[in-house]
Amino acid sequence: MSDFQVRNPNYIERVRESFARQSFMTTIGAELLDVLPGGVDIRLPYHDGLCQQHGYFHGGVIGTLADNAGGYAAFSLMAPEDTLLTVEYKMNIVAPGDGDALITRGRVLRPGRTLTVCRAEVFAVKEGREKLCATALCTLMTLEGQEDTPDRHQPKTG
Repeated sequence: MSDFQVRNPNYIERVRESFARQSFMTTIGAELLDVLPGGVDIRLPYHDGLCQQHGYFHGGVIGTLADNAGGYAAFSLMAPEDTLLTVEYKMNIVAPGDGDALITRGRVLRPGRTLTVCRAEVFAVKEGREKLCATALCTLMTLEGQEDTPDRHQPKTG
């Protein structure tokens, strides 16, 4: 990962500020752990509101974490005046999300001028041991000249 070009010396702060603005991450209780050039780690503690009918983490929650980890891994390499959006992700759930928490590690595989490809691995943590439960390949598109600020498309109130 050390070969990646960091285009913003304040990338850690920028990633953390952007993550903090994601109200959905706050709603589900996810926390951003590590931020590296081209990589992030996210943790989500288990609670009943995140599970499916068998008591495992819901696949939609697992996919959300994979998408966010891939996205923020790519975002860590963006220029200060740019942001990004997910274009596509493909996820394979390889084991049930059975654990006390999920840890998701997003890593850039190939940064590009327009498209960045990332890998996200989601681990279920049970009794202190990690077990891979999902892997994803994410493609993200750079939006040049569009700062990562609250979206102008937010519904207007009043």
